[in-house]
Amino acid sequence: MAAMAVDSGGREAQGHPRRWLILGVILVAQLTVLLDNTVLNVAIPSLTRELDASSSDIQWMINAYSLVQSGLLLTAGSAADRYGRKKLLAAGLVLFGIGSLAAGLAQSSGQLIAARAGMGVGGALLMTTTLAVVVQVFDRDERVKAIALWSTVNSLGFASGPLIGGIMLDHFWWGAIFLINIPVALVALVAVVRMVPESKDPRGDRPDLVGAVLSTIGMTAVVYAIISGPDHGWTSGQVLVPAAVGVLVLGLFVLWELRIPHPMLDMHFFRDRRFVGAVAGAVFVAFGMGGSLYLLTQHLQFVLGYGPLEAGVRTAPLALTVVVLNLAGLGARMVVKLGTPGAIATGMSLLSGGLAAIALLSGGTDGTYGGMFLGLVMMGAGIAVAAPAMANAIMSAIPQEKAGVGAGINGTLAEFGTGLGVAVLGAVLSSRFFALVAVSAASLPAALAAAGSQAERERIADAFASGLATSQLVGAAWVLFGGLLAAALLRRAERADSLVSAPAATDASPGPAGGTGTGRTTSTGTATPAGTSTGTGAPAGTGTGVGTAQGTDGAAREGGAAQAP
Repeated sequence: MAAMAVDSGGREAQGHPRRWLILGVILVAQLTVLLDNTVLNVAIPSLTRELDASSSDIQWMINAYSLVQSGLLLTAGSAADRYGRKKLLAAGLVLFGIGSLAAGLAQSSGQLIAARAGMGVGGALLMTTTLAVVVQVFDRDERVKAIALWSTVNSLGFASGPLIGGIMLDHFWWGAIFLINIPVALVALVAVVRMVPESKDPRGDRPDLVGAVLSTIGMTAVVYAIISGPDHGWTSGQVLVPAAVGVLVLGLFVLWELRIPHPMLDMHFFRDRRFVGAVAGAVFVAFGMGGSLYLLTQHLQFVLGYGPLEAGVRTAPLALTVVVLNLAGLGARMVVKLGTPGAIATGMSLLSGGLAAIALLSGGTDGTYGGMFLGLVMMGAGIAVAAPAMANAIMSAIPQEKAGVGAGINGTLAEFGTGLGVAVLGAVLSSRFFALVAVSAASLPAALAAAGSQAERERIADAFASGLATSQLVGAAWVLFGGLLAAALLRRAERADSLVSAPAATDASPGPAGGTGTGRTTSTGTATPAGTSTGTGAPAGTGTGVGTAQGTDGAAREGGAAQAP
């Protein structure tokens, strides 16, 4: 692969000559996948009415896609590193297009859930390979900017799903939100085949099939327990059993990955505090963003009475803020100015404040749009600052030949956080709602339809609005906690790195009054096999320092003992 140009000194000079065009191609593919994370939110009333879908069905329509995707991301990333990122990027587009066709033609809730799960397979391949290709075709200097654009499209696809879905539903039936993916996938497939260079790990590690099965089962069981909690009770066997199975299987996954020579997920990555901090931030951003958008679209349609297009338009400030600020380079500048920990803490605090503003200022059933608009702009600003810093931190902590695995980790955390946000905040909403009103209906529209009077309908709507506000506040608290935790871990990692990079030893040299001074000696001479050298050091006394010695074979030796005369 001619991904990098090398100058006469052997240094990486620039990325692939068509790197920005390649970035545009893969971002189109990425955008299509990400739209389907949230495009279904505005179709909830239509699906409830036309497919007779319950609240549980709706949650599974949303979570089937993200659960399958998150369960397969690590496997997809590992396979891309082994077999070729271009090959699997193309395969992902084909599978995603087929799944979209099946979803658009579904005639029942079960068929749509199955089709969404199939789309998740293609989405897993696309999510991992796009970021891995970005890492491969850009050099280190431009990579941060490229990842910022990748993150911008990530947020754009995630946040503009309700708007695109609203436009489609205003003119077509609900299946059109899936069929529109097909021409986009075809165009992206042709462009990928013609333009994207092939790349893969030259070592070609063996695939970890056992790890793939364990991670998929474990995450699916845990999130299933969370989704089932409000319906069956958190202490029921239908919740505790899958929760226990999920935790046990994920524990077995960790043990398996630690003992095999070629793990799908190298657990030693978690020894890097930069990696752990970025991981924590990524989960909580997805948790807050995914859960809040799921709730917002219901608030706009069920409580405030907007149609799908009107609801989509009113969530657009979130996406527009992310795009405008990241295209202006805000995220990159904030990282330079505040450092990665500071940028993440600032961004996550803004995101948390936006969620709280929506909960406190939207005013329930009598509220205006002003409070929600303020909250959406704050959320967009927070994502624009925090998301690029976290993605770059994760990818920087992983060897470049494992770019697919790194992208799989990043995508797994985002998808898992999104599914968890929808499940947990949806559970909080349901618990609060049913605590305030005694209804037997499985969804808000059904409860409103069964109400015997206008006063009862108003009481049900007020209870639903109260549940929404409570769940938004819970999301805000967790996002703030995650941001502060991620920033603290990254700050500690930076301090630890600075100590490691400091001189391993110091010169003890006599000061003017016979005291001991500290110096650093650099020497040039003949290196011995043990790495010691004799040369000319600094004339400031006698001591032992850390230097770089040029040996007779032309190789630089580090850590040799240099003696000054």
